[in-house]
Amino acid sequence: MPKHVAETVVKISARWVGETIKLPQPSKMDQNVLYRAAQRSDLDVIVGFQVAMARETEDVTLDRDICTRGVAAVLDDPSRGRYYVAASNDRVVASLLLTYEWSDWRNGMVWWIQSVYVIPEMRGQRVYAGLYEYVKRLAELDDTIRGIRLYVDRRNTRAQQVYTRLGMNGEHYQVFEWMK
Repeated sequence: MPKHVAETVVKISARWVGETIKLPQPSKMDQNVLYRAAQRSDLDVIVGFQVAMARETEDVTLDRDICTRGVAAVLDDPSRGRYYVAASNDRVVASLLLTYEWSDWRNGMVWWIQSVYVIPEMRGQRVYAGLYEYVKRLAELDDTIRGIRLYVDRRNTRAQQVYTRLGMNGEHYQVFEWMK
């Protein structure tokens, strides 16, 4: 990542450190969910979410040690990305990772949502919708953020339906990859 882009990312990320918004969530259990930036103390929970998500959505078994180092790298260096979590009754129940893409067309940053996970017993209760709205609100408050994107495995139709209900559209781009 070029130095000027990395500096912009760090400034943007630093702006939201410690930012917390509490919103009542309509749910079957009538509970409140707290949305916040992840902390280093959330490391083990987020790693567990990533291992579970890979197994559930892509039938992939992640190496837990490699995943732990990867999550820690983000938590320790906001220029790599930033995790956000949803907590209910002081328990982290969902997380997502934001990474950054510089858009020359828009002269600004586009946030990519990755690594979304909601614990099974909280699914269908709008926890992800609240987490997305929290991140979207942060983007709306920052003039340098031009939008939010995400990619989803083609087989994960339930997630695609959620993203569509939230007003996201998957009609414009198709993602191709080469992975080592």
